[in-house]
Amino acid sequence: MAVTAIEQRAMDRALELAARGPRGVNPQVGAVLLSPAGEVLAEGWHRGSGTAHAEVDALSKLPPGAARGATAVVTLEPCNHTGRTGPCAVALIEAGVARVVYALDDPGEVSGGGAERLRAAGVDVESGVRAAEAEALIASWLTAKRLGRPHVTVKWAQSLDGRAAADDGSSRWITGPEARADVHRRRAEADAIVVGTGTVLADDPALTARDGDALHPRQPVPVVIGARATPAHAAVHRHPHAPLFYDTRELPAVLADLHDRGHHSVFVEGGPTLASAFVAAGLADRVLAYVAPVLLGGGRLALTDIGVSRIDEARRLTVEEWVPLGADLLAVARFTDPHAPEQEGAW
Repeated sequence: MAVTAIEQRAMDRALELAARGPRGVNPQVGAVLLSPAGEVLAEGWHRGSGTAHAEVDALSKLPPGAARGATAVVTLEPCNHTGRTGPCAVALIEAGVARVVYALDDPGEVSGGGAERLRAAGVDVESGVRAAEAEALIASWLTAKRLGRPHVTVKWAQSLDGRAAADDGSSRWITGPEARADVHRRRAEADAIVVGTGTVLADDPALTARDGDALHPRQPVPVVIGARATPAHAAVHRHPHAPLFYDTRELPAVLADLHDRGHHSVFVEGGPTLASAFVAAGLADRVLAYVAPVLLGGGRLALTDIGVSRIDEARRLTVEEWVPLGADLLAVARFTDPHAPEQEGAW
């Protein structure tokens, strides 16, 4: 049975509902229950670890038997395991749901398999509806599940000619206030913010996320990578979260430890050496490049060596958005093949 226009619209609504949920160890998921006639019966979304999953949240708003013959439209494959809550696939079967339409397969070894369970019970199942939108919403959770490491966003600001700083090393305020505000908003969405010791020594960044003059309620954990010592008076020591320091060149080991600490999204702020190392190692999933209409010249490039010597080795990206920010322009891009070259790089 083909997916209907009503089900497509219901998926759009389910994605809106999913975005209400908190980012964390569990994915953001939304659900809409439709009657056999296509009317909305109930809506639900996941509100965080230990709370009802989206499908169960929606079912809880109906009297017993009211979901019989209904269609459940869900942003993620209904789970198939018992954790702090029961399997959503079973809840849908017991409620008498006749059809399930979902966006993404659950990649979890334990939680996946809900679609098979539903089909075995006679439920009609369709997948892949609005998959790209759903994947973008829970990219960090998916990366953690699929690769066992955080989702990595590498950010830099550059002049129109690709420089991150003037020749004397000064780099503050290449971009305007709108771009800087956007950076702080995106920092607040990340679990951890990562810089190299060179950036700490040169710029003494606070690594906080700010909303105007105030600290944002959600702060990323500051992470400093490199062998050089960070001075005791450095601003990072005054961050709301205790900073993490890694005296290692092995980026996969750093990401593995951050993953073990429950950090599923990492925001790499700089500098050029560290950003280039993540790209060269195949450990960058997304790029945020803020481009200012200014020319700096000189040798302070936004990226350095990323392991490309020939044009056929170029790291290809797909631009997801071009975002005007005052006089500046933000390119949001993902790597076309984010898992190559092999993830063994050091810096």
